[in-house]
Amino acid sequence: MKILTAALMGAVFAVSAAGSALAEGKTIGVSWSNFQEERWKTDEAAMKGAIEAAGDTYISADAQSSAAKQLTDVESLIAQGADALIILSQDASAIGPAVEKASAEGIPVVGYDRLIENPEAFYITFDNKEVGRMQARAVFAAQPEGNYAFIKGSSADPNADFLFSGQMEVLKEALDSGKVKNVGEAYTDGWKPENAQKNMEQILTANDNNVDAVVASNDGTAGGVVAALAAQGMDGSVPVSGQDGDHAALNRVALGTQTVSVWKDARELGKNAAAIASMLADGKAMSDIPGSQSWSGGPNGVEMTAVFLAPVPITRDNLNVVIDAGWVSKDVVCQGVKAGSVNACN
Repeated sequence: MKILTAALMGAVFAVSAAGSALAEGKTIGVSWSNFQEERWKTDEAAMKGAIEAAGDTYISADAQSSAAKQLTDVESLIAQGADALIILSQDASAIGPAVEKASAEGIPVVGYDRLIENPEAFYITFDNKEVGRMQARAVFAAQPEGNYAFIKGSSADPNADFLFSGQMEVLKEALDSGKVKNVGEAYTDGWKPENAQKNMEQILTANDNNVDAVVASNDGTAGGVVAALAAQGMDGSVPVSGQDGDHAALNRVALGTQTVSVWKDARELGKNAAAIASMLADGKAMSDIPGSQSWSGGPNGVEMTAVFLAPVPITRDNLNVVIDAGWVSKDVVCQGVKAGSVNACN
């Protein structure tokens, strides 16, 4: 899969900024599924800043984890005069009527981070299958055999299955040979940490705590997993994966209770979604968006136009990457870390 580099995405943003000088005053409506994960506020700040820097207006709505409310939210954004929509879907299937309504009114839609499998929706995300591979590689490197649990994302989000598919690619040989045994897997309703914790508690109970590694699909679910492990005195001894670069997760990585957080720089995703929405609102064809590609890797094989950004796995060995990038402060990452135990904290 072709991955768009940061330099090329910078060019996308520059092109959009230049174009906006000719067509300022657009309104970009953004529908957020929720703000339960720390990262969405980071995405929002970058997106809003880019939209306003281009001379456009940012309007938004928070669906509060309700697929039904998100449909109403999108209708409201359209009624407020949105010239383009960016949608972080709560439920990939349920959002369909909203996309159809926007399309019927000539309003371009950008499916943000989570797939909306409709050819009328431009798709921008990170390579989520590769995120899954990175998660599994890191956990497998730390624990190359034994009983594995898989705490997946929401069943209503195609990303959950993209991630799991990537994880299985890496672990297939070990699973087939019996070196690794899948002793439990569960979707996490709404990606909620408390649901992940309950799932992990049930898996631990079913296996008399005989779990050697956990592949959790994001940092929120990882937090729930670590809480369940901690209640049994197992935190720090069982490798756990995650993604998003949440500040609490990066601290867990430094403390050794989480093995990896695959960092997806939400600032770049937000800025570039804003740029793409602006260009589409100006009438640019999806296929003419710099760096775009045809892609049909969704559950239903629908041909989409997409842009994929590259993720970066963060472990104890390279925590300096997120600190040096200004993503998080050293104080936050290193809180409670024993002196001399982590290079980035020295």
